[in-house]
Amino acid sequence: MARLNFQDGLYPFWLLNDNSSNFMANWAKIFNTTLLILLMGCSQATVTDTVQTNVPTDEPSPTATAIPKTVAEEVAETAVEAEPTPMPIAGRMLPYQNPDLPIEERVEDLLGRMSLDEKIGQMTLVEKNSISTENLSRYGIGAILSGGGGAPLDNSPEGWLEMVTDYQAAALATELEIPLLYGVDAVHGHNNVIGATIFPHNIGLGATRNPDLVQATARATALETLATGIHWDYAPVLAVPQDIRWGRTYEGFAENTDLVTELSRAYLLGLQSIDGQSDLDHPETLLGTPKHYVGDGGTAWGSSTTDRYMIDQGVTEVDEETLRRVHLPPYPAAIEAGAMSIMASYSSWDGLKMHAQSYLINDVLKGELGYEGFIVSDWKAIDQIDPDYYTAVVASINAGVDLNMVPTDYKEFIRVMQKGVREETIPIERVDDAVRRILRVKFELGLFENPYGNPDLLETVGSAEHRAIARQAVSESLVLLKNDAAALPIDKNSGRIFVSGIGADDMSMQTGGWTIGWQGMGIEKTPGTTILEGIQAAVSAETELVYDRFGKFARETEADGTPTRAEIGIVVVGERPYAEGRGDTDDLSINEILVARMAERADKVVVIIISGRPLVITDEISLADAWVAAWLPGTEGDGVADVLFGDHPFTGKLPFSWPRSVDQLPFDFDNLPSEGCDAPLFGYDYGLSLEDTVVVEIDACE
Repeated sequence: MARLNFQDGLYPFWLLNDNSSNFMANWAKIFNTTLLILLMGCSQATVTDTVQTNVPTDEPSPTATAIPKTVAEEVAETAVEAEPTPMPIAGRMLPYQNPDLPIEERVEDLLGRMSLDEKIGQMTLVEKNSISTENLSRYGIGAILSGGGGAPLDNSPEGWLEMVTDYQAAALATELEIPLLYGVDAVHGHNNVIGATIFPHNIGLGATRNPDLVQATARATALETLATGIHWDYAPVLAVPQDIRWGRTYEGFAENTDLVTELSRAYLLGLQSIDGQSDLDHPETLLGTPKHYVGDGGTAWGSSTTDRYMIDQGVTEVDEETLRRVHLPPYPAAIEAGAMSIMASYSSWDGLKMHAQSYLINDVLKGELGYEGFIVSDWKAIDQIDPDYYTAVVASINAGVDLNMVPTDYKEFIRVMQKGVREETIPIERVDDAVRRILRVKFELGLFENPYGNPDLLETVGSAEHRAIARQAVSESLVLLKNDAAALPIDKNSGRIFVSGIGADDMSMQTGGWTIGWQGMGIEKTPGTTILEGIQAAVSAETELVYDRFGKFARETEADGTPTRAEIGIVVVGERPYAEGRGDTDDLSINEILVARMAERADKVVVIIISGRPLVITDEISLADAWVAAWLPGTEGDGVADVLFGDHPFTGKLPFSWPRSVDQLPFDFDNLPSEGCDAPLFGYDYGLSLEDTVVVEIDACE
């Protein structure tokens, strides 16, 4: 190794978690429920002497409370269909509990036993920090999520499993014992969990052009996510980004509809299948969520009204023919591949927020495309439809949204839903349709039989096998933009190599947004290999490897005081982490000072770009011999070194056209020239190999 110098319900006992804080409470509920049934002689008539209500109140209560009939009559005036749930007779399996019955029969049996409150609970998705396990049981909440950074205090795989198990136990403590769907944005690995394998973001996977490899990354992600008890992943992104100034560009596979369709289908199959056929009830598959329906990648610059965003959550200013031709095709492919959960987009089209688009959701997605799964909203997206929350909820539910990612004030959502049904602005048939779709998915996932995680899978989290897949994905994602004077591959026996740039040794920059935190890693870091560490491991023991993040190398001098030169200089430039609209920007420049400094100290200069999109390098490209687009590679930085030093060939191709300047954006892809000053600097699908002898010359353009 080189010398490196630094400068500057009823719980089967085998399903209960011994570590759960609810363990004894759960067994007490089992005993009390059984005793109550025996004392009552299993008389359903006796049960109806009291009413249990889930009507929200200002004061939280740990359990639903039995109340006298006189009070129950008052409650009935403000709640609809509040009759109690028929209780199963001890030792008798109800039809919906029978795994041998057809799923549709089980769905209808369970739906027929549910009160309105229980149905609304199934339509409610709450952020985990906003609800206690007691209130989850009380309100019969059907789904919980961890948003970006929504980790337990013990952010370890074991800590996640314990947390999710506690929530699931609370869901199963309700009378009907309907299991919980717990969801998470595992968009490039189980990226909220410290120690998980972090794969390249989708923009890098798009550069690989390798659907089998994309499916393998998703398969590994599914296993690591299931290990923590989570059966629902908000991935993959099916956006077809048309303007790289968008802060979510890196979440898309490409600007090309066909490539997005191919790779997103492969990713979904990786999550939901073992042998290429969707098999949701297999213990090693989970539910994917193609998102964000539809047109999120086509929003116009300056059209967003959210915070200081410029394009994210904005308006898709295209006609229906363009919407169907560019943005819709990945969705029928996903449905054909087994999609049963689709997330709606924050964006707008034809004057309406997507969450209120009955035509596109009810008529096109559920009708024309025959989609039988459920539609989940994005984070608080229903609120954007109208300033009046009641109006917004009514519009969205009637437009076809089945499950509301509230995410915090679930009591208000429940109250509004009750009011909507009571006033008949939300038909009970629409509620039944939504709940039917949600229950169908829960049955297909096998959650009624196997609601908990599998601790045996914990050994897969961050495993050597999964990191090897990630390393391969990194290697195949690198795109060689320029390689003059045969600067690459680098000789492992080089006498001296200088490395500069913060990104060379910064795991947060290397992994990007949606890693540990929503906007990327802060103080907390996840294990992995930085690009610098990968270089250090690749070169010979005799190579002098010197790192100065500022590129000054002031201490590297000859005996006479003159600056020492290196045979090779490697500069890592790029973007700091960001996510969603906080990454919207028209400043796509790089730190050219670092490149210029290295050109004065090294015989050959190689620049590595770490970014979530192409950056403008037109004026700087002549300063270095070789330029490499490495995207956001994730935790396995040694995959970059594998290609730099020739252990793996350059095979990546650009998933996005590379602009000469931001003034060209957005590109008019239908009329984009391939040559001249109006053409991109590098076109879509461009990428050199080490065998290519092309000399990159840039035309002078004003």
